[in-house]
Amino acid sequence: MKKVILKCKLANRDSFEDKLSEIDLDFGAIYWQHDRVYVPRGYKRGMNLPRLVMRTEMKAVDEPPKYSLILKRHIEDSGVDIIETTPVEDYANTVNIILQLGFKPAGEVSRRRQELMMGAGTKIYLDEIDGREGEAYAKIESDLTATDSIVEAREDLKKTFATLGEYNIVESAYFEL
Repeated sequence: MKKVILKCKLANRDSFEDKLSEIDLDFGAIYWQHDRVYVPRGYKRGMNLPRLVMRTEMKAVDEPPKYSLILKRHIEDSGVDIIETTPVEDYANTVNIILQLGFKPAGEVSRRRQELMMGAGTKIYLDEIDGREGEAYAKIESDLTATDSIVEAREDLKKTFATLGEYNIVESAYFEL
């Protein structure tokens, strides 16, 4: 799936949520995610190489966690992210396969996340990253069709943030912060 993703460090989380509530958009329940990020040997930012992410997700304390393997590839010159997600039954075996393929651990990120759908194919995530107390981030993901302009889609996401009073765009992945 091709997506345009834009992330912003929020000036004030409560104000951001209030502005969305004013237009009848409210976030869902908080859930927990933990990502372990793996990169190919020789990985450098801007090389258009894939990253693999092993994600653990818990949406309710009385349910078992869900595991998934996510392939992420950011195409620098176009601003497009290609993301494929596969459910995983055996976490440990999947990590062993990733390591045997020559990927190496690059970082870990735990977060508390809320999400809301904002029209067809567009989601806003509200994230609090463990270890970054007092900071909140919003991330908008918009699915692209074959006829969508990447530049226009990216500008639309920037305008959405600006409309909500947010301008501090973050280009780095969470594990790089």
